[in-house]
Amino acid sequence: MIARGPQAFPRFEYLRRLNLVKEEMLKRDVAALVVTDQHNITYLTGYTARSAYVPQGLVLLASEEEPVFILRRMDGPAAVHQCFMARDKVIPYPEELIAHPELDGYDAIIDYLQAAGVSTAGIGLEQLNLSSPTVNKFKARLTEASFVDFTKAIAWIRLVKSNLEIEVMREAGAIADAAIARAAEVIRPGVREADACAEIAAALIRGANGRPGTQMEPITLCASPRIGTCHITWAEDSFRVGSQVNLEVAGSRHGYSTALMRTYSIGRPSERLRTTHDAHLEGLEVALEAVRPGATCADVANAFYRTIEKRGLSKESRCGYAQGIGWTEPTASLRDGDMTVLQPNMTFHLMLGNWLDEEFGYVISETFRVTPTGSETLTRAPRKIFEIQE
Repeated sequence: MIARGPQAFPRFEYLRRLNLVKEEMLKRDVAALVVTDQHNITYLTGYTARSAYVPQGLVLLASEEEPVFILRRMDGPAAVHQCFMARDKVIPYPEELIAHPELDGYDAIIDYLQAAGVSTAGIGLEQLNLSSPTVNKFKARLTEASFVDFTKAIAWIRLVKSNLEIEVMREAGAIADAAIARAAEVIRPGVREADACAEIAAALIRGANGRPGTQMEPITLCASPRIGTCHITWAEDSFRVGSQVNLEVAGSRHGYSTALMRTYSIGRPSERLRTTHDAHLEGLEVALEAVRPGATCADVANAFYRTIEKRGLSKESRCGYAQGIGWTEPTASLRDGDMTVLQPNMTFHLMLGNWLDEEFGYVISETFRVTPTGSETLTRAPRKIFEIQE
């Protein structure tokens, strides 16, 4: 029998999180909650294995201390190994429910709800994560239940981190720093983009300060002539003299991501790159100065926007977002109009990538946490254009 592995967090931390969710369940008159968002499952159990491509769900009963995790039988051992709960709280469903023409793993979850005696109570579903046929299946099989949409409710709870979570994100930040430094060593004329990314990926996995990366987040590398693009990966090209390279990485520890963006230039940076960097660096520093409890996301964003506008630049997209498990948390954004009030231990990726036209873009970013008096950056890479010798 597989043993429980080392836990990312102590038991009391998971129980604390579960209690926060149960308080929200009580407010919404929910006796049973079915959690299907894979990042919320990680938050509540420690499970990070990638099995969410088939139906699975964590069931929280208001009357039970520990949740029950119902998932595919072949993934059961991974859940026993990673989750904090007792072994009997992991309930595998049979393989015959995979690719069945009518049934699937959600039928196993519905069966459990019926057996638990909550089929006539309030049941919470993260409906945005489920297909319409799946939501209809729950309603058709549990006709006496009252359904409550719990979409994003747990994500908003996750927005404020515990000190234990912050420490893990600091570890992930050190890994991101190591990857940025490694990129400066391997980006050279004649080197294939793919080979450079292989080295960057190795740094993200090897980790920093004796703590390895525990999974890989996507690497975005946009090199000349594609620096006006974003969100694409390396090409089959090689770097050359005069190339500009925009790089985005994230260190990852136990599902938590800490992101970082920097720009590189092989040879002397162009005048446009230098002036863009100077404007965005000033904006970054002003934005971080605006971070404090009681300020809003809009306050931080507008501090940045106003600063670069004085230099004749603008940024169409938001300049950041809540960060934690799974890179982006679908809650608050650093943008004009977002009146989310900052609280200590909220964490954000201050993402100042700016794609000014189809031929030119530039990136710089920091991940920060809100402190009782201001901000703490979780990344330490130099805020400069990394100039690579030809």
